Formats: sequence, C-alpha cells, structure tokens
Amino acid sequence: MKSDSILILGTGALATLFAARFAKTGVRVTMLGTWTEGLSALTKKGVKVEGEGRAIHVHATPNPAECEGMRFALVLVKSWQTERAARQLSNCLADDGVVLTLQNGLGNDTILSGILGLSRVARGVTTIGASLLAPGVVSLGGEGPVSLESHLRLSPLKEMIQQAGFDVNVSGNVQSLIWSKLVVSSAINPLTALLRVKNGELLKQQSARILMGDLARETAAVANLLEITLPFTDSVAAVEEVAQHTATNWSSMLQDVLRGSPTEIESINGAIIRLAEEKNHSVPVNRVVWLMVKALYVRGNITELWSPH
Repeated sequence: MKSDSILILGTGALATLFAARFAKTGVRVTMLGTWTEGLSALTKKGVKVEGEGRAIHVHATPNPAECEGMRFALVLVKSWQTERAARQLSNCLADDGVVLTLQNGLGNDTILSGILGLSRVARGVTTIGASLLAPGVVSLGGEGPVSLESHLRLSPLKEMIQQAGFDVNVSGNVQSLIWSKLVVSSAINPLTALLRVKNGELLKQQSARILMGDLARETAAVANLLEITLPFTDSVAAVEEVAQHTATNWSSMLQDVLRGSPTEIESINGAIIRLAEEKNHSVPVNRVVWLMVKALYVRGNITELWSPH
C-alpha cells in the first residue's frame, strides 16, 4: 500500500498544479491520463508551475496496471470522463483507499460511488484558477481554498494537500459549497468560452456583466428550489468577486473550446436546466448559453491549434 504516494487522474491545468505542488513536498506522484502529447511531455520534462521553481519529475502513464495499490487518488478529469476514470480506479485503488473528486459540475461523485462504493469516495470543491500554458506547464490564475467533506479515510490526504501549500478546510455542508461553485461556474465559464476572454474581462464589458449576473441568479434560484442553502446571500456579488479574484485566468471551458475538446457544459449549465425542469422552473439564460456552447461544435470552427496567448 502506497501511503506516501498519490494518484492523480487527469493531465490538465488543475491536475498539473496539484501534481507539481505534491511532488515539491516529496510525495511520489503518478498521473494517469489519455492525452498522449501531455503524457509524453510530463514523462520527459516533468511538471512546472510558472513562477514556482523548476520542473519536477512525476510518473505519467496511460496504463492503470502501473497504478495498482494506491491508497489516495485525486480525480481532476473532465466530467464527461468520470465513468472511464472510475473504471480505471477500480483496478488502481486499494481496498481501504479513498478517491477525492474536486471536479466541476454535478453528478461526478454519484458515478464514482456507483463503481467504487460510497466508502471509497469523498467530495470536495475548490475555486483555484489555473491555465495550462503547455503540456506539463501551468500558471496560477487565482488562489482559493480546498474544501473537503468529513470522511473517515480522508485525514492523511488532507494533510498532504496542506503540506503542498493549499488552504484546506473541512466543511460540514460540502453540498452547499459544490452548489456555490456551480453558481460561479455556470455564470463565468460559458461566457468566457463564447466570448473567448479571461474571467476578468466579463466585469469590463457591461453586456457580459449583465449576462453573468442573470446566470448567477438563475442558478441560485434552482439551489433554493432544491432547498440547498448557499454560503452567500448575493449570488451576483459572489460571482463578480470570483471573476475579479481570478481575473487573469482562462476558464477551463474556454481552454476546452480553444483546443477543440469536449466541454463540461452538460454537467454545469445542462445539469441546472435538467434540475429546473424537474421543478417546472424556467432558466432561460442558462438554456441559451448551453445551446450556444453546444453550437460552437456544430459550426466546426474550433479546430485551430490552441494557444492561450
């Protein structure tokens, strides 16, 4: 059993950030992914956070057989990859191991638990912003806490995350925090993806700022219908604060669109629409941006080479 090691599912921006900071503390990091170019770069050059020192070696592989017996795993793949990740983890995770999901959107924990079992899955949320500059190289777009639910197996992993330099807390109501992030993600991510701008630009363009506020209010209203208490009373102010705090960040959805990858629009705005419909409630602005992001792929105009600059 590898108690001084961690398995990270994913090779994107947040996965790279966590891998680099873990490796810097001496934790043995394995990154499991499917992105061939990314895995090759990680193997040859390691992981690096811009402005935080040199690149550090990690073990990167597409093969779950190289990850057996892991006690701790951090899931940072896109929501549409969760089922695949869960099946890989079923071959990697120790019987008494635990998986922590910090993914965007709704439903990831349900998929993981359905395959791995409730006792081996823990939920968390973070508003840290990160942008992938190149495979294995990430820039920090804004610090934020890592909030975890209380879980019997999570204490050692919590300590590892703290030692890696993250602000960590245990929440008695992580569902509230997950929905808090959903309010933020549903308001910021699709607009940055459609307008192709950094988060902070949404505050500078009046029409974008109005739309961002409308999205925030709609999502907060759905949370209220579901009797979920949010950690803020003013959803618009909360979203604008995050946009300001992560002003230089390229949202994950924008990064997906620019490199022609599937987005998480279904698990964010799509999930809000489905839950609203179950309550016979209308969320017209969420529906419009959901359709528009999906339409980007219909147009076929997102195949250009990705550059965040």
